[in-house]
Amino acid sequence: MPDMLSQEEIDALLSGGDEESAVTLLSDDDKDILGEIGNISMGTAATTLFTLLGQKVTITTPRVSETDMEQLSNDLIDPCVLINIKYIEGIQGLNMLVLHEKDVKIITDLMMGGDGTNIAEDLTDLHLSAISEAMNQMIGSSSTSLSEMLAKKIDISPPEAIYESISDIDLTILGLTPGEHLVKTSFNLTVGDLIDSEIMQILPLDVSRQLVDSLMSASGAMAVDTIDEPEPQPAPPEPQPMMQQPMYQQPQMQQAPPQMAYQMPPQGAYQQPQMPPPGYGQPMQQPAYQNPVNVQAFQYENFDASQGMSFGADIGLIKDVPLEITVELGRTSKQISEILDFGVGTVIELDRLVGESLDILANGKKIAKGEVVVVDENYGIRITDIIVPEKRMNNM
Repeated sequence: MPDMLSQEEIDALLSGGDEESAVTLLSDDDKDILGEIGNISMGTAATTLFTLLGQKVTITTPRVSETDMEQLSNDLIDPCVLINIKYIEGIQGLNMLVLHEKDVKIITDLMMGGDGTNIAEDLTDLHLSAISEAMNQMIGSSSTSLSEMLAKKIDISPPEAIYESISDIDLTILGLTPGEHLVKTSFNLTVGDLIDSEIMQILPLDVSRQLVDSLMSASGAMAVDTIDEPEPQPAPPEPQPMMQQPMYQQPQMQQAPPQMAYQMPPQGAYQQPQMPPPGYGQPMQQPAYQNPVNVQAFQYENFDASQGMSFGADIGLIKDVPLEITVELGRTSKQISEILDFGVGTVIELDRLVGESLDILANGKKIAKGEVVVVDENYGIRITDIIVPEKRMNNM
């Protein structure tokens, strides 16, 4: 009977059904959408990585497939570096990047100023920190592209680099459960002539569905916005009454244009052409009766400082300006070899005699002379000579 169940169906019901049949997996259209999202996002990330490394970076050809952590550990060559990043706004959930160990060494060596060939040493915390920063900037730029694509803000958490075998990773740290379905998007990664490998993006199934649904919603909203309302068609013109065509009309002969009648000039109307006056076309001469122009030599003002400058006229405007006062004990010049031989106890001979007046400078300009005195156990300088303002201006 067709209503009877088969033994396989009965066994499936008794066992609770197949786990895979209980999970709604992605369709081919969903995979195509995820591949397009990854292609656009990683294209922006490649530009960011090029800025960091100074090498041509290409991330293309996304391949979307379903997997789990057990199958992923069997497919990868351990150890790998797993970058744990989470979507925290716009999209909620886990976003992991998996890179091969050799690729991480090359990328971090380029970031540290090397040429990408220093990959013999083991990965250290410094390498993991560098690759985390690189992935942070890459996924940050791809999130910006994703925000524009989905028409909403997408934000991520700081990345965490994990370097160990995939099978040994504690899934509770990642928020995953054993056997949980994952979506793997693999990309071809090339960095100059140093890397020709792949980089993988791992998303939980629910995060993948969020991306697909968000893109479909954004595409639907854009489609509604771009549909133009039909323009109103102009009303048809009202029919005009038809003029009754006469049965027959006599063709009219076209009249020739009237000819201009030539009139003879009256007798005696002809005039002899007049000759131009003498000097026509020649430059006009200055009339002799014009008054002469009064021209005088220009008188320059006297800018002699000793005669035209009055000191102290507007000195009140700058009285509060602070100046640095320096007393110069003397000067000398030495060669570099002699300066290198200086030590404690070295005596440097100056070009000023004992008892000679010292120079007093204001902001490096000599304004007076003086002698050393002692004021309350402090050195002081007694002014013995003031440079006159005229000489002071010359010294400036």
